[in-house]
Amino acid sequence: MATESESMLQLAVEAFQSKNFDLAADIYECQLAGLGDPGSRQELMVKRADALAFGGKFTEAFDVYRQAWEIGRLRPGHLTNLVEYLSDSISRQDGGESQNRSPRRGAESWEAVAAGCPASGATTGCGYEGFSCRICLSFLFEPVTLPCGHCFCKKCLEREVKEKERPVMCKECRDSSRVADVQSYRVNVVLSNLLAKCFPTPHQAGQLRREGNGLYAEKKMEAALEKYNQAILIAPLDHILFSNRSQIHSSLRQYEKALRDAEMACRLMPHWSKGHVRKAQALVSLGRTEEALREYLVALSMEPDCRLAKTEAHKLLSDLLAPVTDQVPEHISDYSSISSFRAHIKNSINTPSQTFSPSMLSSEFSLASALPAPDKSEGCDIKGQGKLEVSRTDHCFILKRKRRSAEEVDDGGQVKSDDHKRAKSEPAEVTDSLNCAGVGDILDPTDLECSLCMRLFYEPVTTPCGHTFVFSVWRDVWTTTQSVLSVKRSCLRYVYLVQRQYCKTALMENLISKYLPSELIERQKIHQEEMAELSNLNKNVPIFVCTMAFPTVPCPLHIFEPCYRLMIRRCMETGTNCFGMCLADNLKGFAEYGCLLEIRDVKFFSDGRSVVDTIGRRRFKVIQHRERDGYNTADIEYLEDVKVEGVAQSELQSLHDTVYDQALVWLNSLKAEQKERIEGHFGPMPGKDSVLQTSPNGPSWCWWLLAVLPLEGRAQLPFLALTSLKDRLSGIRKVLLFMAHSKHR
Repeated sequence: MATESESMLQLAVEAFQSKNFDLAADIYECQLAGLGDPGSRQELMVKRADALAFGGKFTEAFDVYRQAWEIGRLRPGHLTNLVEYLSDSISRQDGGESQNRSPRRGAESWEAVAAGCPASGATTGCGYEGFSCRICLSFLFEPVTLPCGHCFCKKCLEREVKEKERPVMCKECRDSSRVADVQSYRVNVVLSNLLAKCFPTPHQAGQLRREGNGLYAEKKMEAALEKYNQAILIAPLDHILFSNRSQIHSSLRQYEKALRDAEMACRLMPHWSKGHVRKAQALVSLGRTEEALREYLVALSMEPDCRLAKTEAHKLLSDLLAPVTDQVPEHISDYSSISSFRAHIKNSINTPSQTFSPSMLSSEFSLASALPAPDKSEGCDIKGQGKLEVSRTDHCFILKRKRRSAEEVDDGGQVKSDDHKRAKSEPAEVTDSLNCAGVGDILDPTDLECSLCMRLFYEPVTTPCGHTFVFSVWRDVWTTTQSVLSVKRSCLRYVYLVQRQYCKTALMENLISKYLPSELIERQKIHQEEMAELSNLNKNVPIFVCTMAFPTVPCPLHIFEPCYRLMIRRCMETGTNCFGMCLADNLKGFAEYGCLLEIRDVKFFSDGRSVVDTIGRRRFKVIQHRERDGYNTADIEYLEDVKVEGVAQSELQSLHDTVYDQALVWLNSLKAEQKERIEGHFGPMPGKDSVLQTSPNGPSWCWWLLAVLPLEGRAQLPFLALTSLKDRLSGIRKVLLFMAHSKHR
């Protein structure tokens, strides 16, 4: 019997998952018939109620929820599905309405809000287009740049760490893999100074907000409130200021003022979840729990992982579903009336004055149109100086707010003239600051110069310490000056700079391309010229002064000197993957002849060292010795063997076959372990070429043999300079004969 019951319950779960909610509800109802354990009955009743609610049968659903509550108080886990469904309903309805609404203040498209810049220009984030934080949707204050290249307010990132149930994720690229310890990131120095210069008003408001937060943390509520009052006077469209002041009012038990500020935050930024959380908290303090529940659900529809909204919504919904008693207020005494809740959620998200009841269906307001119409106004008290008219027009909104807050009335009730004049002149200043077109006039190219190369940023990257540099220049400097110890101490910097797991600072790059286009074009030309110079394999070719290298022969290298680390990186960046190898020379610095090596693979180590797998390609002669950034370079010309024909070709073929056989005899005369060691390092000896003079370097086996023969570099070097294959074969034969005679002695 137990097995049959378990099978039916599993079938109900599958029906629910496949959205066959009626079948799931019927199965749970049948299973409840023979179940006596109160705890098990409550669990099944909640599951049946979930199925009914998801199926649209809210009257029956809430009846079953109430019956489950009679067995025992519903825990948050019991209401998870219901809260998720209600918040999803709000989200779906809001998305559907946004397609039919004309863009107007307070009714911006969701896509624009998600981009940090609501479409109509009503918010701080949009007034400073391109300079807003995607977390708080407000002006960037104390910006921090993540390794992915996107910028956020430092406090916003720290708050994300504390409040979210999952790892911090970049709101722009949705990447969390490169977001390490947020607490270790410092403010982007260049960007912070730039924003303070171009937008002094919101920057000053941000400073006042920071001071107010410090006072709030010290429990100095009145002083904190004064700071926020000052901030709102200069930035009356910043939703964060109203939200935080709402919290201060709540701490002072001024709940009506807290609610008004929270409502203003929601009007300024309708799709900001925290504003609705603040509003819900104020409503709970005022005893308006049904409205508070709705606001928590609205917040969850915008931010499903908001822990506070989820917890409080569970509590309030549990209280709302409690059995009806004589003490329950009259407006929720009939639990069956809650059946209209789903219809309310689908049809409107109402204004603050509406209660959580069936009468809400007739409301003329919705979340998306929360702002009053042009012919209506609403009061908002600032600093206790009376009500402030909030009109539909942004300019009038600022004008009235600043005039009201700046006026001082004397004993006779007259406005002082100086203050009155200032109130008239201030709105123009504020509205001008909302226009980003003036940034180009304020911005100077020197504001966006790299402190290392003193040139305009090109592909700027920001380090965790908050400094911004041209990526190629910074990595050059880092490669050539950092010690092993400092590398270990800055492991994060190494990971995303040295291992090329980095991204350009997006905001900085956008600033340059938008406001300094001509300077950027000139900077791009300089960069292209530098890359072209580094890519030239005839002039200024990088030279590694170390050992002998030969065409077609592998040459593994251990790179640890800073100058050569820089050289290898540049070879890879330019795409040539090539550099020259020469022996050292006491007089000239390096030998007159060398071999061009091609990089096949590089393995980097955490201390900056690397193992580079290279193979020889072409021989060259040095024409001009040079030096660049600590390593040698040279102008070179390539060498090729002179081809022969006729009788000379026949003689060359005969000599080639004879010397090849002698080489095999010498190789086979070696001890097994010696031969194994040679082949492990250089590979097996190449075979004969089908056509003798195909390669400009001659047969590969000649170079392989020269690499493994026990000769000093100075003895090997002349072979590299020869352009006659006959002379090279003759020289190899002499060496083999000498070694054969030496062995018999």
